[in-house]
Amino acid sequence: MAELRTQEQQLLSALESLGGTATVDQLIQACGIQDTAVMRTALTLQEKSFVAIHAKIQNVIKLTPEGEKYAKDGLPERNLILAVAELGGTADLQAAAKKANLAQEFIQIALGWTIRKKWATYTPQNNTLHITEELLHQTTLPEDCDENFLKHLNTKHQAAQEDLSSDLQKAVEQLKKRKLLTIEPKTTRTLQITAEGKKAAINGSANLALNETIKPIITQLKPQDIINGTWRDAELQKYNIQAPVIKTWGGKKHPYLQFLDEVRAKLVQLGFQEMTGTAVETSFFNFDALYVPQDHPAREASDIYYIKDPQCGDISQHAHALEHVKETHEHGGKTGSTGWGYKYSLEAAQRLLLRGHGTCLSARTLETGKFEVPSRHFSIARVYRPEITDKTHLSEFNQVEGIVIDENLNLRDLLGVLGKFAKEIAGADKIRFKPDYFPFTEPSVELSAYKEGYGWVEFGGSGIFRPEVMQPLGVKQPVIAWGLGVDRLFMMRAGIEDIRQIFSQDLGWLRKKQVT
Repeated sequence: MAELRTQEQQLLSALESLGGTATVDQLIQACGIQDTAVMRTALTLQEKSFVAIHAKIQNVIKLTPEGEKYAKDGLPERNLILAVAELGGTADLQAAAKKANLAQEFIQIALGWTIRKKWATYTPQNNTLHITEELLHQTTLPEDCDENFLKHLNTKHQAAQEDLSSDLQKAVEQLKKRKLLTIEPKTTRTLQITAEGKKAAINGSANLALNETIKPIITQLKPQDIINGTWRDAELQKYNIQAPVIKTWGGKKHPYLQFLDEVRAKLVQLGFQEMTGTAVETSFFNFDALYVPQDHPAREASDIYYIKDPQCGDISQHAHALEHVKETHEHGGKTGSTGWGYKYSLEAAQRLLLRGHGTCLSARTLETGKFEVPSRHFSIARVYRPEITDKTHLSEFNQVEGIVIDENLNLRDLLGVLGKFAKEIAGADKIRFKPDYFPFTEPSVELSAYKEGYGWVEFGGSGIFRPEVMQPLGVKQPVIAWGLGVDRLFMMRAGIEDIRQIFSQDLGWLRKKQVT
C-alpha cells in the first residue's frame, strides 16, 4: 500500500463519507482545505490510482450588475406598463416613466420592449402609451421566460446553459443581448474514489481508531516550531519533484508589446534615434507641413478625429516655418513649384486633431533642425482614423515611422530599408513594391509582403520627401521616409488573420504565446 500523507488521508476519508463521488467545491467545504491544496492532493491520489478525476466544461450563466438590479426591482418595461395601468391604461410617456422611477436613459429602452412584447401601443404624435385590450382586462401582468429566468438567477446566482430548455435558451440569448447576463465557460472537476482508494481510506480510518501515533507533516519549518520544540514530534515533508501539479500561468508581457520592444531594439541597434510626441496634434504638422492642401479630402471629419474643446492650438513658436509653408501652399515659395494656388488659412493650420499618421513626428523633427547629417530617426506611434472596424482595420492602430537624412540617398536605399524591415521583422518570404501617391513624397512606393501559408499583406507607404516639404522646414539634404502598419507586421509574424485579436482578452491565446 502506498504511503499516505495527512491531507491525502483527509481527502480520501471525506470522499468516502460523501458517497465516493464529490466535486472539488464539496471537498473544500468538507475538509476545510484551500482549493489549490485540494487539487494538488487530488492529483497525487490520482497518480497513486486512489481516485479518478473527471472534468466537465459547462457554459455558466451569471447576472451582470444591471441584471441583478432588474432581477430584484423588475425589468424597466414591466415597471413602465404597471405605471400606465395605475394611470388608467393610457398615459403620457414621460408621466408614466416618472411614476415608474425610470431614469431618462432607460425610457426609450422600456418603451421599445413594451411594444415588442405587445403589452402596449404607442402614439408618437402625442407621446402617449396605451395598454392593449387583452392586458387591460387581466388582474396580473403575465411574466415571460426572460423575467422568470432573471428571478431564478437571482436565487441560484448561476445556471448551466446546457441544462436549460429551448424556451429558456431563447430567453438567455435575449438577456445576453441586453447585457443583463454573461456566459462564461467553467470547468467542474469531480473526484471519484477507486477500489484501491476505498481500501486506503478504510486503513487510514482504522489506524486513527487504534490511536496510532501519526506525526504531523510540516511543509515549512517556522521559527515558532523551533522555539516550542514541536519540530521534534513532526515529520518534514519529502518533496517529490516529479509529482503532478496544477498548471499555473506566470505573468509576462503581452506578445504584441514584446514585439514592439523588439522592433524598437532593432532600430536602435541600426543607429536610429526615437522620435516621440503627443497624440493630439495640430493640422499644421499633421497636414500643412507635409504639403497636404487645406481642402484635401483627408481633412474631412469622416477621415480624421478633430478635438472638440479646445479646437485650436498654439503654433506661434513655429512662425518661421509657418510663413514658408504658407508661401509654398499659396504659390510654391522658393521650391520652384506653383503651389496649390489658394489662400492659406492660419485658423485651419491651428486646428487640433488626433494624429492620423506618424509622419507628423518626422515633420516636427525636421522643423527643429536639431539633427546631424547623416542621421536616422524612427517612431512607434499610436494613430487614429475613423475606420470601419473589420479583420484588417481598426480606428486606432500603431505605425512605425522612419526617416533617413543623408547627402546621397536615392530610391534604391529606400527599397533596401523596406525589404530589410519586412523580412527581418515580419518574417516575410517575398516582397513587392508598386508606385503610389502621397502629397508629401515623390516618388512614392507601396510595400506589400508575402509569407508562405499567410498570403500577401499591404504594410504601408513610403517615398522621398518633396522639395515642398523640405525647403519650408529648412532641410537641404534628401530624406527618405516610410510609415508602415506595425500591427500588420505583427499579424504576419504571429500568423494572425484578424487584427482585433491583437487587442483581445483571449487568455487561451495569450497563455500559449511563447516568451522570447
